[in-house]
Amino acid sequence: MKKFEEKTIDSNPIFKGKVISLKVDDVTLPNGNQSKREIVNHPGAVAIIAITKDGKMVLVEQYRKPLERSIIEIPAGKLEPGEEPAVTARRELEEETGYGCNELNYLQTFATSPGFADEVIHLFVAKDLYKIEEKAELDEDEFVELLEVTVEEAEQMVANEQIYDAKTAFAVLWMKMNK
Repeated sequence: MKKFEEKTIDSNPIFKGKVISLKVDDVTLPNGNQSKREIVNHPGAVAIIAITKDGKMVLVEQYRKPLERSIIEIPAGKLEPGEEPAVTARRELEEETGYGCNELNYLQTFATSPGFADEVIHLFVAKDLYKIEEKAELDEDEFVELLEVTVEEAEQMVANEQIYDAKTAFAVLWMKMNK
């Protein structure tokens, strides 16, 4: 038995969309009581800490409707069914930044919002970047602006909340620790 495990008694699907699905599970708690859990299912994603030859971070600025604002992030994207995370990472790096890489290393996987979602992000570090001749197309509903910033500039972006998401804040901290 897993420590503090909650056993599912019943699961009721509520919504199935293109990216996420939502369900409500009835669970038995470790103390024997029952409760409900609202759970968002997500296929998972990748994120890439892309580092230029001069040690800058490659970031993208894009509008995030749930936040009703633009934020600056590391390149990232959703896993396609059956796609290996490293393949997704290379594709998303090319689509969002116009860069390819000769070196792509897996760093770690982490949960984004474990209180209500099963999404995990597979984090990679991309080095030895090169410009793609024929840049891959962004998704039709995706609009991004490319930035290349120093670690110090990225730290300032965290401080003034231009960088506002956990994966990118983590990337800035990783860059600072691995300079």
